[in-house]
Amino acid sequence: MRLDKFLVATGCCTRSVAKKQVRSGAVTVNGYAPKTADVDIDPETDKVLFCGQSVVYRKYIYIMLNKPEGYVSATEDGREKTVLDLIPSDARRKGLFPCGRLDKNTLGLMLITDNGELGHRLLAPKSHVKKIYRFRSKFPISETDAARFAEGLVLEDGYETKPAEITLEGDGDEGLITLVEGKYHQIKRMLEALNNKIIYLERIRFGPLVLDERLSRGKWRYLTDDEIAMLESHGK
Repeated sequence: MRLDKFLVATGCCTRSVAKKQVRSGAVTVNGYAPKTADVDIDPETDKVLFCGQSVVYRKYIYIMLNKPEGYVSATEDGREKTVLDLIPSDARRKGLFPCGRLDKNTLGLMLITDNGELGHRLLAPKSHVKKIYRFRSKFPISETDAARFAEGLVLEDGYETKPAEITLEGDGDEGLITLVEGKYHQIKRMLEALNNKIIYLERIRFGPLVLDERLSRGKWRYLTDDEIAMLESHGK
């Protein structure tokens, strides 16, 4: 594997940054500082240091994205901008996909990975992975309607949702919603079943992952080792 691809695959940096760091001597392979980033290494046996820190090879990439509005949750779309368009081309790897969907105008936490097995497990209905959203509604939600929400609602197509937690804040027109399923436009449809309307929706948690408040809208970062460990063990 090429050194620059190795550094991207391990989440150290983008390929362009990798090339700059190698040229500056900040990357060593078995104690030797190569001149260029296109040298081949063995990711399983070679000891690579990046800015003095040991780099461990990972089979998969895990990215946290703070999704802005106006982007669709897809790998590609002939008409719309996708969440993958927010990831620089030199940081992408074949097979990357958004794990789960957020509506075009829903904001917040998205997991982007190339670990298909993990994605399937996290999204499987039987996994009951919790998703927490911050919301604002057009009208205040009464305690009676909140109780209905918590029991599960029958949507316009007859589907009966699983019980969902709702915590009201302020004047009852904002708060937190926790789901354990992810049907199409589910929160929007649940509010419509209460004769209400969502005007703001942001996902702040997906399973064990919590949206990094330091990530401004549209920005991304690689997951930390601790986050990856929690994610890979979640639901097993």
